[in-house]
Amino acid sequence: MGDRVDVTTLLKAWSNGDATALDRLTPLVCDELRRLAHRYMARERDGHTLQTTALVNEAYVRLVDLKEIQWQDRGHFFALCAQIMRRILVDAARTRASAKRGGGVRFVNQSSSLDFDQLPAAGSDQSAVFCALDEALNSLAQLDPRRAQVIELRFFGGLSVEETAEVLKVSPQTVMRDWRLARAWLARELCR
Repeated sequence: MGDRVDVTTLLKAWSNGDATALDRLTPLVCDELRRLAHRYMARERDGHTLQTTALVNEAYVRLVDLKEIQWQDRGHFFALCAQIMRRILVDAARTRASAKRGGGVRFVNQSSSLDFDQLPAAGSDQSAVFCALDEALNSLAQLDPRRAQVIELRFFGGLSVEETAEVLKVSPQTVMRDWRLARAWLARELCR
């Protein structure tokens, strides 16, 4: 629990212009960022071009480049990290999909719920599916931002139900309900 307090304190100090706070914050969050990236990258095919370390490094560079963020707490930080990792992975998938013929192909799944374990990863030969998921997730965010955040935190950020509940300040039961409903909504959108 001490790390959680330290992270929040350091984030707020960094927001207030304390440049040394970032140096003290980095070792506290680096392992967690690697864990999040590793969870996602574990689904990648062998020989993919984006490695876990590269994903963490790119996310870190983008974080440091952010200006005037008023960090609320550790949860806010990791929610933003998940969002940044999502952007990096989607950009990689779009690049790969556009380089192939049929890059605009949509994912068709007849089931009523989305099985994230069966989705191709950003670096796979079916990157268009990953891009379609991103588009559908953006649409969901317009309708129900919290449910979109649940998908983003769990799928892209690799957070557990309990970690997601902590970040969103809701119960684990709410996270599970949002997870089920969001997956069903996304599956329907991807089948269109």
